[in-house]
Amino acid sequence: MKRVHAMPFGAELLEAGGVRFRLWAPSLPQVVLELARGDGDGGSWQDHAMQRLEGGWHEATLPHAAAGDRYRLRLPDGLRVPDPASRRNPDDVHGPSEVVDPRAHDWTDDSWTGRPWNEAVVYELHLGTFTPQGTLAAAGDRLADLAELGITAVELMPIADFPGRRNWGYDGVLPFAPDTSYGTPEDLKCFVERAHGLGLMVLLDVVYNHFGPEGNYLHACCPEFFNAAHQTPWGAAINFDGPEARTVRDFFVHNALYWIEEYGFDGLRLDAVHAIRDDSRPGIVEEICSALRQGPGRLRQVHVVLENDLNEAHRLERDAEGEPLAATAQWNDDLHHAAHVLLTGEADGYYADYAQRPIEQFGLALAQGFIYSGQPSDFRGGEPRGEPCTHLPLGAFVSFLQTHDQVGNRAFGERIDALADPARLLAARSCVLLSPHTPMLFMGEEYAATTPFQFFCDFGPELAAAVTAGRRSEFGRFASFGDQAAQARIPDPNDEATFAASRLDSAEREAPTQAQALALTRELLRVRRVELTPRFGAGCRTHQWSCEGDALRLVWQLDAPGTDADGAPDGKVPQAFLHLVANFGRGDAELAWPPGRVIHLRHGDASPAPGNMLRLASGGVCAALEEFVDG
Repeated sequence: MKRVHAMPFGAELLEAGGVRFRLWAPSLPQVVLELARGDGDGGSWQDHAMQRLEGGWHEATLPHAAAGDRYRLRLPDGLRVPDPASRRNPDDVHGPSEVVDPRAHDWTDDSWTGRPWNEAVVYELHLGTFTPQGTLAAAGDRLADLAELGITAVELMPIADFPGRRNWGYDGVLPFAPDTSYGTPEDLKCFVERAHGLGLMVLLDVVYNHFGPEGNYLHACCPEFFNAAHQTPWGAAINFDGPEARTVRDFFVHNALYWIEEYGFDGLRLDAVHAIRDDSRPGIVEEICSALRQGPGRLRQVHVVLENDLNEAHRLERDAEGEPLAATAQWNDDLHHAAHVLLTGEADGYYADYAQRPIEQFGLALAQGFIYSGQPSDFRGGEPRGEPCTHLPLGAFVSFLQTHDQVGNRAFGERIDALADPARLLAARSCVLLSPHTPMLFMGEEYAATTPFQFFCDFGPELAAAVTAGRRSEFGRFASFGDQAAQARIPDPNDEATFAASRLDSAEREAPTQAQALALTRELLRVRRVELTPRFGAGCRTHQWSCEGDALRLVWQLDAPGTDADGAPDGKVPQAFLHLVANFGRGDAELAWPPGRVIHLRHGDASPAPGNMLRLASGGVCAALEEFVDG
């Protein structure tokens, strides 16, 4: 089976042979395409004037061009730039692009149609630090371990070509080109194919709110990509709603379709949609969601996950059948923030909004998703934040205790396991993994990795110095980094040692503490998969929740999965409530024993004490499934 996404941008191989090259650059009177057969090392570059067409397009069709050829674009001022829609840039973002043949890969996963979202257990990973080699091939060798653990969806941090050899990925400038530090387009397709063979979905983090600060040549060849009427932390916003916006929007819609159709990804995570400046209706986010659902989503499961600090519940609405009208889910920062305050006591910055009774805040997040659903935020100067969300399915909230952001944006990249009491941390992790929310683990979390995840990049000298100084200055507002000597201890993002320190050490899984954490994660995910996932549908909702001192009690009403031999409802479908009790206190807690069959118990009595009471030690958790049959 072949997969190719046809688009009006970039280099497209023609069925009759040759290549059609297209660039959208309305401001330029003339563009010259420079082509070199093969890798271009021999200096055999040939000039080909591109024809200027209506609508700002420049086009050249070369019958002798072929896959593997290198090409670049020469602007009227002599500047040579890569193709903004390059499918591969083997010599990094400043070098020429390469013609890629999408049909060269023979796909063998044609029977794969994805997985429903209620089965999602997400694992976020950074390709460069997930393995010692930092490649797609090496990461592929670890996929079987993740599938055996109980992971069902791997989420890759951004892979769009970025400057240098190492980066988190949010400084990408060529959104169609997988960064060559991880491998070739063929390697990426093999990774996705291998994941599908293990029953794993693969999601890709994409950045549609800005381009990185180095290697972005769009300002030179196509300033229409930006709209100065909207200013962002990165300068003029991407032009989604100004003059010429239609073609800019098409560029990003095609990018979303490209990853799903040409590479077989099962969904996208859209980075920081709150930072997209777009006053049009429908907005670009909704247009992308619609294009995916009406395109590849008609034939298989395709999911869109948002990062959205605005807690806009309307982007997560469902239709009468419970299907998403736009996005499938959103990262639930509220739950993370409440859990972080509960487990660490830290209340700086945005954590201040969760400092009052954090156990209640954590319980509220587990019960309804967002904590801020229209209330004023003190951190934001009293501005209301969020929209009502209690009508949404709990699976619409991707909940977690750490992510690349929440770890890497700390000065030293410490993970939550290095900051919190181990027993209470495991209680919080149990709540997330057993709840009807969509749980997410950050790479290494499953075994309580001790390696940090620090902020790293590989910019040119001038920008590198500015980034290092800026990061240290940013932390200067904290008392612990008030002097220059303290700031100097903050790792230099451009130092390769900062990147190396962030690599996972998989051998660490054999250490006693890490092995114990891994065993618990595996057991929690087994309980989720066997006992709960079949009941985590659109009808699952919170029945009640409460705080009992420093203990948390939640009861969720679950869906009923029973059918007869013909697949029809069997008339005697077991209904169920999931009861979850967790002790976040420093000492023991005595609580009413939850009704039903115990499916998970840690640090608690194996059977009810007199008076049907349950004694839980600090960090103890009890989950019970109360089932009954109608009819």
